[in-house]
Amino acid sequence: MLYHLDFQVSYPTNMSQFELFVIWIEEANAALKAKDQGTIIDLWKCVGTPRIIAIIDVESPDALDRILMDLPIVKKHGQHVEIEVTPLRRYEDFAEDMKTRINLS
Repeated sequence: MLYHLDFQVSYPTNMSQFELFVIWIEEANAALKAKDQGTIIDLWKCVGTPRIIAIIDVESPDALDRILMDLPIVKKHGQHVEIEVTPLRRYEDFAEDMKTRINLS
């Protein structure tokens, strides 16, 4: 199943930028490894904001939930990470479904 993940990361006033970057580097290493393994289809950092967007391919919602709970940034900084999850449908499948529906009418 494909999912669009939108991560918004913040940090408290008692945390330095350096401390956040240490966590973020660990997260980046894990994310790039998952991309090399094919779980992450692609990954983007939004310019000028602490926001990451990812398209991932996992077997089930349960698998996604486990992956998200095990992310380094969630384990070490979870209360400051908001994740919006959107299930995706391949456009080709949608287009085929539309063609089938018109033919049935």
